[in-house]
Amino acid sequence: MSRDAATEGGRDLIVADIVARTGIDEAMIERLVRTFYGRARRDPLLGPIFDGTVQDWERHITRICAFWSSVALMSGRYHGQPMVAHLPLPVDAPHFDRWLALFAATADEVCPPAAAAHFVERAHRIADSLELGIAAQRGELRPKRRRPLPAA
Repeated sequence: MSRDAATEGGRDLIVADIVARTGIDEAMIERLVRTFYGRARRDPLLGPIFDGTVQDWERHITRICAFWSSVALMSGRYHGQPMVAHLPLPVDAPHFDRWLALFAATADEVCPPAAAAHFVERAHRIADSLELGIAAQRGELRPKRRRPLPAA
């Protein structure tokens, strides 16, 4: 067996475990992404950022679904540079706080508990990375964001 086949086989086992534990599939990802971005676009803090940045919403939703598929299911569907895309945006800690709160509330509403926890844990990692990267680009030092404790 080639190294690539072994790697793919290992990935398949990991993905199967994630699906078995969480129930996440592509349809759930799309439902979460569409619901979240529908709410984010109407949000008084986040909406103006999206309005000034996203011109083609269907293209953006498709790209974000591929991103979350790669993040949540290790599908490898997303090929992009999220940090580069977010560096020029006028966002700061309150934007990340609101994004995380709205994302978590949406995940809790549209996903089963195990799937919501899986998505939210990864959302916090993403927010940590983006917030610290943006701050560093601006020459700022930020403490690492505190994450909520997992549900018992």
